[in-house]
Amino acid sequence: MIPGNRSLLVLTLCYILLGGRADLIPDAGRRNLAKQAAAYSPDKIDKNDDMIRAFESSLLNMFGLNERPRPRKNLVIPPYMLELYLSQTKDPENPSVNFNFAGKSTSTANTVRSFHHEEESEAGQPVWEGDDEIDRRLWFNTSAVPSVELIKAAELRLFREQIDVDHVQYGDSTDHHLYRVNVYEVMRPNSRTNTDTITRLLDTKLVDVRNSSWESFDVRSAVTKWKNSPERNYGLEVEVVSPKRGALSNHHVRLRRSTDMDDHSWQHRRPLLLTYTDDGKGSSNSNRVASRQKRANGRKKQRRRLKANCRRHSLYVDFSDVGWNDWIVAPPGYQAYYCHGECPFPLADHLNSTNHAIVQTLVNSVNPLAVPKACCVPTDLSPISMLYLNENDQVVLKNYQDMVVEGCGCR
Repeated sequence: MIPGNRSLLVLTLCYILLGGRADLIPDAGRRNLAKQAAAYSPDKIDKNDDMIRAFESSLLNMFGLNERPRPRKNLVIPPYMLELYLSQTKDPENPSVNFNFAGKSTSTANTVRSFHHEEESEAGQPVWEGDDEIDRRLWFNTSAVPSVELIKAAELRLFREQIDVDHVQYGDSTDHHLYRVNVYEVMRPNSRTNTDTITRLLDTKLVDVRNSSWESFDVRSAVTKWKNSPERNYGLEVEVVSPKRGALSNHHVRLRRSTDMDDHSWQHRRPLLLTYTDDGKGSSNSNRVASRQKRANGRKKQRRRLKANCRRHSLYVDFSDVGWNDWIVAPPGYQAYYCHGECPFPLADHLNSTNHAIVQTLVNSVNPLAVPKACCVPTDLSPISMLYLNENDQVVLKNYQDMVVEGCGCR
């Protein structure tokens, strides 16, 4: 396929699949596409430029962005978000528009957003480890969750650092290494008139402090309330309790950056809030496994078919071609495919035609001026998972449906 034709197909495909503001495609990417399109059809430069602008607008809408993301340099992607992406894409033969993570109940969620807590140090007031109440509190700005999306799950991930407790004696106790971590929602913070903070227990876990590890806490009820009433978001409070000694310092649970911790290490250990939401655009893909199997079983037969007939063709979309690889973390591109070919009379079984298409083709064969021939179109589409940065440098994992052509037919 010649470059210009490929470029136009990419634009057309994305314009149809995506769904508006400009400046999404960098100037270099825009010039690249325009140059390819002009080489293919010089007399349509203006029209192609309009298509690119329309594509920019549509892609912004698809990602739910108000402006083109411009990530900070050396931005660290939370390793856990990469793990979720790899988990979601580990079986490319059976893609799902909904998430299916081991050990997690996310229902029909198709979008994961990650949030770091707001640090006072970011406002110019350094805050290090300590034992006071403020140091145990975490506040997350979750306003990026669209109001139309339903929260199906939310978790707070905290990193626990190993503690040497073997030298501490507790009489005959054999469980002195077990500590309890409690996570509360702050219902009412303390103030000059109300010195006591009112909290509500959200989740609790008994942990072995002899090992370092990440712990997950269910905070869905709090995040759902914040989404519906942002003004009631007073944050979360974390408490570490020893069954033998009562409340302890939170140094065991990493809530704040220590004075000797470099930025890279802190980015890999700082608390992380994840929301799992459903944007209402998911659909069942129960027929896709069968269609893939059917296509695999019929490959030998497909080799004998006329190449001019309706069939699936390769179309790889490379995000670096249009300069999106600075904010789309993964994948670097994907095989979208497209449908093209003739729908000749009589329509064969392998052309996956409907009864209506058969009748239309029959009428066309008798009177070509009465109706056009049936068209070669996608009959089955599957989703892809994308990991990207939004305009606030927040990492988002989202499943987009109907992005890959799985089957073609005459309709």
